[in-house]
Formats: sequence, structure tokens, C-alpha cells
Amino acid sequence: MAFGDFNRINTNVQSLESRFSLDRINKKLGITQLQLSTGFRINKAEDDAAGFSISAKLSSRIAGLEQALANTGDAKSVLDIAEASMNSVLDILTTLKTKATQAANDTYGVDERDFIQAQVDSLVSELDSLVTQTVFQGRNILLGTYDATFQVGERTADTINVQLTSGNANGVASFTASGLGIAGVDVTSFLAAQSAMISIDVAINLLAGAVNQLGIYQTQLSIREEILTQAVNSNSSARSRIRDADFAKTQSEAVKLQILQQTAIASLAQANAAPQAVLGFLSR
Repeated sequence: MAFGDFNRINTNVQSLESRFSLDRINKKLGITQLQLSTGFRINKAEDDAAGFSISAKLSSRIAGLEQALANTGDAKSVLDIAEASMNSVLDILTTLKTKATQAANDTYGVDERDFIQAQVDSLVSELDSLVTQTVFQGRNILLGTYDATFQVGERTADTINVQLTSGNANGVASFTASGLGIAGVDVTSFLAAQSAMISIDVAINLLAGAVNQLGIYQTQLSIREEILTQAVNSNSSARSRIRDADFAKTQSEAVKLQILQQTAIASLAQANAAPQAVLGFLSR
């Protein structure tokens, strides 16, 4: 800037340049303060167009993964309910096996076997009630019709299909007494009790196979849950590196800009005061 510029009052070039510098510093300081207040280095597309686009895609992916993780948890809850009921059914079958074995002993007479039959009938009825009451979100789980596909990923192909059947005993796939082949089981005679023992053993084997398949489903869901958790963490970390503000760096930048702001204000004040020197010429 030429020394003579201070003698021109219509256009104070120094003042204009100081104000321009101050405006630029204020804009940068405003961006820095916004980053500190939001925690984000990128708050709008113009801050970093490519970074904004990538972080937006990552945010969408993370949202999908988190929902898939929640879906997996819900699916595990369904199978946990099924497992609890299957264990109860297995307990009933074990008791039935005990009663049938007891009735197969010829030390018992007709009256004693009738008493055992009454217990057996009660247990079979309780088994059917347990199966029909095993419900999740209005859907019965153990009637042999449960066929569900769980969305356990953020892609359409990331699904697990679950089918719960007893093995179609007598053409029935449910876990009721009929589906397990023990409906109307009879222990009122030696031969009937022995036949009942065989039928109950078959039912136990059917249930054991179903529980085994249930465990396979549960293992698949647990593995998927772990994979999803790792995926959420990895994608969140990637998004953070792109979008989040480095507070130490940003705070240091803010301090620097605040100092520059003060010096720019002082420079502007001096530039505005410079034309006052012209009065010295006019007063002589």
C-alpha cells in the first residue's frame, strides 16, 4: 500500500482491506465454533462435499445394521420362548415315560393302573395346553405351522428362515400329543403300557431332534449378532474419522482465529482513524 493512500478519504483502501480480512476471519471463526458446538467437522455439504456424501452413506448403513441387530435380538427372543416350552414338553414326556414304565409292572392291578391312567391323561392334556399357549406376537410357535424369515442384515439377502415342526408324526407337524404320537396313550394293561413306553420314546426322539434344530437356529442368530455388532462398530468408526471434529485441533484453531480477530479489529480501527490526519492539512 502506498503512503499516499492515507491521504485519500473518499476511499479508505486500508479500511476496506482490514474489513475484508476481518470478515474472512469471522467466517472461519464461526465455522470453528459450529464444529465445537456440534462435534462435527462436516456440518453441511460445502464443508466437504465428498466427506459429507460418504458419511451420509455410512449413516444409512449403520442405521440398517442397528435395526438388523435389533431384529436378531427379537428372533432370539422367539426361539428362547420356543426352547422354554420345548423343555417343559420334554419334562412332561419324561414324566409320562416314568408313569408308563410304572404301569408296565405287573405288581399293579386294574385299579392302580386306572389311577396311573388318570395321571397320564392329565399330563397329556397339560402338554396340549402348553403347546397352544406358546405364542409370540399373536402367532403360535409350536403348532407346526411356524415358518418365519428374519431380516438379520441391511441387505435383502441377509435373512435366516426358521421352521419349527415336530417331525410330522402321524402326518401332524405340531408339538401337541397328536403331533408327537402320544394322543390317547393307554397304560391300563401290561401290553398297553409297554406300547405306551415305545410311543413315548418315539415322541422324546422327535422332540430331541426339534430341539437340536432349534439350537442350530440359535447358534446362527448368535453368530449373526456378533457379526452385526462388529459391523456397527467398524462403520461407526469410519464415519467418525470422516465427519467428527478433532476437538484439540479445532480448539487450537479457534484460539488462533480469536487472536487474529482482535488484531484485525485493531487494524480496522487504525485504518478508520488514519484519514483524521488529513484534518491537520486543512487546519493550517
